[in-house]
Amino acid sequence: MECWIGVAQEGDRRVVRLAGRFGEAQVPELMQVCAATGAVSLDLTELVSTDATGLEALSRVRDQGATITGAPTYIQLRLDSIARKSRSSQA
Repeated sequence: MECWIGVAQEGDRRVVRLAGRFGEAQVPELMQVCAATGAVSLDLTELVSTDATGLEALSRVRDQGATITGAPTYIQLRLDSIARKSRSSQA
């Protein structure tokens, strides 16, 4: 299964759900749906995998203020690693 991106409005928050294998081909669509004004929450509960480009996109969306929920442990660890490297390079 490639990646499915679903968008739902829940009150004042836009919830973006990713399922399957997220990669470079889906990054433009993710960035577009996350560019809308207001709060964004990324639900990664059904995400199976991501490539390096997809991981970087998730990190950028999080840096722009989105919250991430349901991330598989190994993806969360990789996102945290990117954040630590970013913070240490800025120090």
